[in-house]
Amino acid sequence: MALIAQPLTKERFADYGQVIEKDGSESFLINNGNCRRHHALATAEIAGPDCKVGISIFAGQPYELPLQLSLVERHPLGSQAFYPLGDKAWLVIVCDDDNGTPVSPKVFLASSDQGISLNRGVWHGVLTPLHEACDFLVVDRIGEGNNLEEHTFDTPYQVDLAASA
Repeated sequence: MALIAQPLTKERFADYGQVIEKDGSESFLINNGNCRRHHALATAEIAGPDCKVGISIFAGQPYELPLQLSLVERHPLGSQAFYPLGDKAWLVIVCDDDNGTPVSPKVFLASSDQGISLNRGVWHGVLTPLHEACDFLVVDRIGEGNNLEEHTFDTPYQVDLAASA
């Protein structure tokens, strides 16, 4: 089955989490007017024993299109946020949940100045930079407990961009 990436917008992504971007954000000057703080672009959520919020850098290897989507995962004990540190577009893949099974994958094309924060328990594809390696700042839960569930589709989906993208 073919999936075509749609542009990432706050409205399209609202059921899965938050889009992290400066455009339209609440902001104010700090540091004697020398810095603009774009405030609370997303929130982190964690649950479970002996846990904390961690900040990491993931070094993502590039994917070429069309992509064969066979694996998705979710984190039941915490949200997970990604923000690219490079200047290339990347893909965000999420699925609805049907009684513990990921269904109806959706693909979004994120620009280099857009990040996302996935709600706790949202099925999602792996980190997917396009064409070139890219580092991502990642904020997620670190601690005890099983915070990873994976699902492999019996038949992979083929992911691509629209012809005009």
